Amino acid sequence: MEGRVSPAGSSHSISAAAVLFRGPVEPVVFLANFALVLQGPLTTQYLWHRFSTELGYNGTRHRGNCGNQSADPIMQEVETLTSHWTLYMNLGGFLVGLFWSTLLGAWSDCVGRRPLLVLSSLGLLLQVVVYIFVVQLQLHVGFFVLGRVLCALLGDFNGLLAASFASVADVSSNHSRTFRMALLEACIGVAGTLASLLGGHWLRAQGYANPFWLALALLIVMTLYAAFCFGETVKEPKSARLFTLHHHQAIVNLYAVAAPEKSRKHIALYSLAIFVVITVHFGAQDILTLYELSTPLCWDSKLVGYGSAAQHLTYLTSLVGLKLMQYCLADTWVAEIGLSFNILGMVVFAFATTTPLMFTGYGLLFLSLVTTPVIRAKLSKLVSKSEQGALFSSVACVNSLAMLMASGIFNSLYPATLNFMKGFPFLLGAGLLFIPAILIGVLEKANPHPEFQQFPQSS
Repeated sequence: MEGRVSPAGSSHSISAAAVLFRGPVEPVVFLANFALVLQGPLTTQYLWHRFSTELGYNGTRHRGNCGNQSADPIMQEVETLTSHWTLYMNLGGFLVGLFWSTLLGAWSDCVGRRPLLVLSSLGLLLQVVVYIFVVQLQLHVGFFVLGRVLCALLGDFNGLLAASFASVADVSSNHSRTFRMALLEACIGVAGTLASLLGGHWLRAQGYANPFWLALALLIVMTLYAAFCFGETVKEPKSARLFTLHHHQAIVNLYAVAAPEKSRKHIALYSLAIFVVITVHFGAQDILTLYELSTPLCWDSKLVGYGSAAQHLTYLTSLVGLKLMQYCLADTWVAEIGLSFNILGMVVFAFATTTPLMFTGYGLLFLSLVTTPVIRAKLSKLVSKSEQGALFSSVACVNSLAMLMASGIFNSLYPATLNFMKGFPFLLGAGLLFIPAILIGVLEKANPHPEFQQFPQSS
């Protein structure tokens, strides 16, 4: 069954407004991630609160009792229920988004980036509306899963990221593309930092509802910006069928079709490299707070906050470091240096038993986030302009799969290795990072300057 979606009329109707102000895509990414990070911890804490209330649990963690608490069966049940429902939400969003975000990403190569940005924005908007109903009306927590699925049907954050990175690739030169990719990732990091700081204080002051209302307001602004202010980057958008296998076939062709020579192999191996980097990044992030709260560090919430701030600061330090290193080094060397510091930071975390040593590990991560924008830029230079949406929708799916794998691997490995080496997952992460380091070096040597090849436009 095929349906025809013709955005031409709608795009003409908003083009007059777009001419007045052709804005970049960065504000969309900033507002979207701010709203998402604001919702994420609030949703988890709301689930904890709901299950605690229903089960009659009111326990808290005492600082002086670090590492010496007896197991409370009710607390364990609360933790289990919260973990399970969080998993259901993540899986629901991922499984539905795996099909839809790839479909919509390839579709945007034809119809333009704006329709996908608007659809994804509406999906995020619909999700927060469902969340507000759950919180305000005390609906069953299963509606959280419904909100995630509805959001995924419209592209989710992955679809928004695919359109955003593709739009940057549309308008940036080979020389500036890596920095523009890093700037987009920095928007994600800065938004996450601000939302984390605001959300926690606001939750303690006014409860759960008001932060969700702020997220709704931000997403309304973002949707209006995407519809009327974003400057379309596809030069000649045209109507195209949405429900057709052609869009998924375009993604398969990225990895299966052997033209131009060797570029498809590079795409597959660079995708593997970014998969490993993201898996290690989010896997370590998942267990860092537990690592800091327990013995021998026994950090309180204040130190955990400082650690989180140091972790998010790497988005800015990596952006500055990338810009400076590009003056004298090729992108490949920038990525290798970033991986080297990332490996060193992981090794320090693995053996950190004091607060100064832990912050030394954070300090060594100051260039750890230069690698992913370099890989994204290299990937975008390996395909034609008419394949950018398909490429970045596939990268977005790789990103989601890596996050799921990271959560499963590191959260399972951490308790399993507590008895013989608490920091072993960090050592594993350091070892895994040698894989992308080797891949990037080998691929660069095999084809030192793939970005200077000119690929024909796809028909």
